[in-house]
Amino acid sequence: MRYPILAAGLLAVTPASAQDLPVLTVYTYDSFVADWGPGPAIEAAFEEVCACDLQFVAAGDGAALLGRVRLEGARSDADVVLGLDTNLIAAANDTGLFAPHSLQTPALDMPVDWTDATFLPYDWGYFAFVHNADMENVPTDFRALGASDTTIVIQDPRSSTPGLGLLMWVKAAYGDEAPAIWEALADNVVTVTPGWSEAYGLFLEGEADMVLSYTTSPAYHLIAEEDPSKSAAAFTEGHYLQVEVAGKLASSDQPELATAFLDFMLTDAFQTVIPTTNWMYPAVMPEGGLPEGFETLIEPDQALLLSPDAAAEARELALDEWLTALSR
Repeated sequence: MRYPILAAGLLAVTPASAQDLPVLTVYTYDSFVADWGPGPAIEAAFEEVCACDLQFVAAGDGAALLGRVRLEGARSDADVVLGLDTNLIAAANDTGLFAPHSLQTPALDMPVDWTDATFLPYDWGYFAFVHNADMENVPTDFRALGASDTTIVIQDPRSSTPGLGLLMWVKAAYGDEAPAIWEALADNVVTVTPGWSEAYGLFLEGEADMVLSYTTSPAYHLIAEEDPSKSAAAFTEGHYLQVEVAGKLASSDQPELATAFLDFMLTDAFQTVIPTTNWMYPAVMPEGGLPEGFETLIEPDQALLLSPDAAAEARELALDEWLTALSR
């Protein structure tokens, strides 16, 4: 395991009492800190080695994190922000609020290379529409979905990283044809939720035929609930890749501890938790590999991904196209 920074001094700290422990504040999204999410296990594991008090603060869905940090600026209580993704990296860098991590990144097990000096990945996955496994006539691309009577629940791209990922998915797959795709999809959309949790809950309650989620979502039902009744639709135009990242704030009053957390994030103790709590692929493969059940998931024929700069450039136009289509 890699604990160079912890070994350099943090473990030597022996506070007299719990009140004397340094506090590390990590802003993240709601599902990460839920009882069934990775937060509780990661908090316990990091506190075993850091001589600190790790406090996760839920701040809505992924895209809402950046809005909160931007609003708070250098006055933010956050030391680390965990839950942005490649579609938000350029905007996050533009704030000037994040500091380089200064870490030697280990070998990563992801479909893309990683060289960013400020943000480190902790998991990744493919966006997909999840449906009941017994659903008939499952659409196999966006054109077929728009032409069908299939109802869907999606997330708002202004507050949700999956919602923004859907915009980038359509833009990456269809380019200038994206407005026409959204025009056809508008009638399929039952509702737009602020975040992933609300959307997935509505789907489970039977409010829609499909929900925007991940190819890994059926693994949750299969492994945690022993329920094979959910599937992800394989789209022929490919699936958009999401890489979730964390970064430390330049204004942190615990910069060494924040760096130590980022370093810990890519160790086995953190990465082992990810597959069966965050239900994503780990950025670094744990020593024991993936849990049984992950081999049943669909594997996209093509991975779609816009670079951080290209995603930032496309964001406003894609948002306008989406708003125009859904407002009619």
